[in-house]
Amino acid sequence: MTALLQHPGYDEERLKGVAEKLPCREVQAGMLLSLMGQPHQYSYPSIFIYGHRASGKSHVMHVLMKELELPHATVSCVECVSIALLFEQVLLSFFGCDAASLLPRSPSLSDFVRVYRQQCSQSPAKQTRYIVMEKAELLRDTDASLLSALLRLQELVGDNVTVILLSEIAWDKFRPNTGCFEPLLLHFPDYSKSELQQILSQNVHPSYSAGFYSAYINILLGVFYSVCRDLRELRHLAALNFSKFCEPLAEGKVKETDTHKLWKHIEPHLKKAMQTVYLREVSRKEYDDVDLLHLFCLLKGLSAHTHVELPYYSKFLLIAAYLASYNPARTDKRFFLKHHGKIRKTNFLKKNEKTSNHLLGPKPFPLDRLLAIFYSVVDSRVAPTASIFSQISSLVTLQLLAQVSHDDQLDAPKYKCAVSLDFICAISRTVNFDIVKYLYDFL
Repeated sequence: MTALLQHPGYDEERLKGVAEKLPCREVQAGMLLSLMGQPHQYSYPSIFIYGHRASGKSHVMHVLMKELELPHATVSCVECVSIALLFEQVLLSFFGCDAASLLPRSPSLSDFVRVYRQQCSQSPAKQTRYIVMEKAELLRDTDASLLSALLRLQELVGDNVTVILLSEIAWDKFRPNTGCFEPLLLHFPDYSKSELQQILSQNVHPSYSAGFYSAYINILLGVFYSVCRDLRELRHLAALNFSKFCEPLAEGKVKETDTHKLWKHIEPHLKKAMQTVYLREVSRKEYDDVDLLHLFCLLKGLSAHTHVELPYYSKFLLIAAYLASYNPARTDKRFFLKHHGKIRKTNFLKKNEKTSNHLLGPKPFPLDRLLAIFYSVVDSRVAPTASIFSQISSLVTLQLLAQVSHDDQLDAPKYKCAVSLDFICAISRTVNFDIVKYLYDFL
């Protein structure tokens, strides 16, 4: 293992420590060290590392930089929402806070190069400096000149600096149309089944033997490998279902060597868990206890929920809009008045209402009904201020609500809710509101 990481300029003991922390990635680490060269030599200006999610790209870079004590700046393109934050992070890591403070309020690329060259003249690099850009595919959404400049930053600043881009997409889809300096390419392939077995088996539970845990991982991969090869997700699934796997053992019904009986016990639970792959918000207890309708709302709505974050009152406005769209107006008394009496659904069910409102689609509702339901469901007293009305406009802009009345109808505008049941269930969960209890179709 260490032979793959032998490289002049680095201590063998450190390379051995690196190899121990990078199981099944020694080949890629050795190739990367070859591209980087010896610490005091000038390295190639830019390296592009690509591979699928959870293929070890960031982990390999982190271990190499930390264990070999290489000067580096790790920049997340997700966190750096502006180029000013990117420039500040690089200068802060290499030269300290004094250098970062020299940047103007809205720095340009030329400002960054100027400050970098000034600081480099005062403290020249004794060995190669590395700028590691995580989630580098987001750079395509910035100014086209930024990516081209980063790929040849070594030439611009006159320093021994190498930019390493980590991305989930290939360079052919990454390359800008205007052309740029071509970096060295390094591909990180997906882990094979045997490699996943080796890595996951290292997380042995202290109460059980390594062979027992390895047999559990083998069973887990036999079920999930065909649908999920994400190391992080498989590690999460292994931790989530291990207690269920050990239940017969804890009860004294089987021994550790009775793999077949353990498999028969865990098989239905693993097959059931296949429906929740990648859905981290559903715990084992929630998964076992929740009823079918709630489970549908929880699982299907999570992907939409993770992409939309709304203000607190906007969530209640959207909930109120959904209730107004899918509940008949005359049922508002039954849902939102305390002393409404007992009203059975069959007593006021018309022929045309035998079809589910969710199958017929959302119906328009006036603004005053929306606000009436909103004030009933929100858990605090809210004054009808301009902020509430502006949030309604924002929901329309986000296409979560649709205005169906004409723009010149100012006295009683009408709206329709444009979100699905799974989406609204996910939103309701964030404010601890059980929307299913207030839906006419689920009485």
